[in-house]
Amino acid sequence: MAVTAKTDGWMRVGTVAEVTEQGPKVMKGIAVFAHEGQLYAVENRCPHMGFPLHLGSVCDGILTCHWHHARFDVCSGGTLDPWADDVPVHDLQVADGVVYVNPRPRRQRDAAWHLRRLREGLEQNLSLIIAKAVVALVSLGVPEAEIARVGMEFGTTYRREGWGSGLTILTANLNVLPKLDTYGRILALFQGLVHVARDCAGRPPRHQLQPLPPTDFNLERFTQWYRNCVEVRDTEGAERILHTALAAGADDAALADLMVIAATDHFYLDGGHILDFHNKAFEAVAQVGADVRAAVLTSLIPALANPTRSEELQNWRAPVDLVGPLRAAFAELESGIGPGPDGGNARATAVPLDEADFVQTVLGDDPRRTVAALTDALRAGVAPARLAQLVTLAAALRMVHFHTQNDFADWIAVLHTFTNAHAVHQRLRASRHPLLVRGVYHVAMRIYLDRFLNIPSAPLPRGDLAAKAGYTTDLAELLQICDRQQQVTEAANWVAQYLDEGAPLGPLWNTLGHLFLREDAEFHTFQCYEAAVQEFDLWAGSDSPLRDRAQRSLLYGLTRYLAAHAPTARELPTVARIAWRLHRGDKLFEDEAEA
Repeated sequence: MAVTAKTDGWMRVGTVAEVTEQGPKVMKGIAVFAHEGQLYAVENRCPHMGFPLHLGSVCDGILTCHWHHARFDVCSGGTLDPWADDVPVHDLQVADGVVYVNPRPRRQRDAAWHLRRLREGLEQNLSLIIAKAVVALVSLGVPEAEIARVGMEFGTTYRREGWGSGLTILTANLNVLPKLDTYGRILALFQGLVHVARDCAGRPPRHQLQPLPPTDFNLERFTQWYRNCVEVRDTEGAERILHTALAAGADDAALADLMVIAATDHFYLDGGHILDFHNKAFEAVAQVGADVRAAVLTSLIPALANPTRSEELQNWRAPVDLVGPLRAAFAELESGIGPGPDGGNARATAVPLDEADFVQTVLGDDPRRTVAALTDALRAGVAPARLAQLVTLAAALRMVHFHTQNDFADWIAVLHTFTNAHAVHQRLRASRHPLLVRGVYHVAMRIYLDRFLNIPSAPLPRGDLAAKAGYTTDLAELLQICDRQQQVTEAANWVAQYLDEGAPLGPLWNTLGHLFLREDAEFHTFQCYEAAVQEFDLWAGSDSPLRDRAQRSLLYGLTRYLAAHAPTARELPTVARIAWRLHRGDKLFEDEAEA
């Protein structure tokens, strides 16, 4: 406590005697305490959840909040409880027996400070600390990719099992931020980072291997080595090969081909998660920056140790053999049918594809006909990425027509197929390697296996039914519908009416984002929203006669899935709301007392 006469800009608190004898004094959000012959000033709001600290107590130099018993060094403001945050302290001056306090805290909390707190929140798996850091960083204008980078670096370092659902959620949410308003972006970043922290909690770190000694990089040779290692589940060998390719300067396109070819050597690995994780990892590198490439890409390899290979499963073998026809088609692919420089078959002249008929074939009950349709389209010069887009539409239609009489868990089955189809589509948009087309065949067979989930088939949503029920295009109505369980049909009908009225799509996407971000959403829900967003936007630039049907189908399938999985306890969104209100200066404690 300095003794000086320079009090310009400082606030008068009272005399030393008044502060000492009358107890803590509060001046414009600052609490001044007398303790052990000294005076101390701290922000009056407990940094944990906003309790007025002047109602706390000071003993032996420790200020204790009486709401959740957070403890602070009254001199420095440092907390003994990491879940609480430090409380800002303010300097005091005494002039002629009068106490003055500096209205500005002693230490300013800049972006670097909040980034450090974000890392600490991830380390301690403290959701409120993560939320506060995200709110502050977004408010400071820190680029969202920079915020996500903290989670990406943490998640690829402190999880020996490598890439998991947390990093997938974080990347998916990063991809959809342009669809969301400010608070939606905060929720998306926060939930992604929390899931990374939960994925890593209590797990040992991952130590990366070293590359081979310097050698000439031969993509074809390295690809064969890598495929051989993955084939025999030699993850250590695969990691060293990948590190060597990285050290040799291989670009993302070469690395993607090397890795995704190996990931499609077997059928629909781990229920589609392997390919989906690969796609998300390369999207993460594109979003966050090339300097995370090594950590991100090598984090995919542990999952290749023992994935489920669908060609070994009974339902891919009997009662209908799906494996034999696929292997015959793949042999033909390797012998020359495949994309040329323009993405179509180099030996064919492209002919028009009846896209509606093709989609119906994929949705049909004859897998051999589907395989033949795919191969015929490739022979005719149809671009693999185009086929992947149409197959993804077929997968979305499985969600549109998924009947709620099915076991609830079967929502995940049609969701997996849709998100895997989307991942295949994204990879084929980025690569023209003929072997990657195998992924389209894999997902087409999975769509066939899902056919019974559309028996009976749920009818298409109808906007006239929503209008008859008295609904309008007020977006708040959609949120209210999903405050009740299993409003699948009602929510989809509402969206149909919204589209029929020609209402703007931007606010609808934002509301659909809030529809699941306000929930304790599980992994697959994040995947569903992101895949629907990206596929919808890819159809927007198409001149296909299927465009409008495809876009409606994506919105219908997404809405039905979101409505089926709401409401929840909404624990995480409550945490985010607390952090948001604290940042704005709302009085949480008083509101709680009034309630």
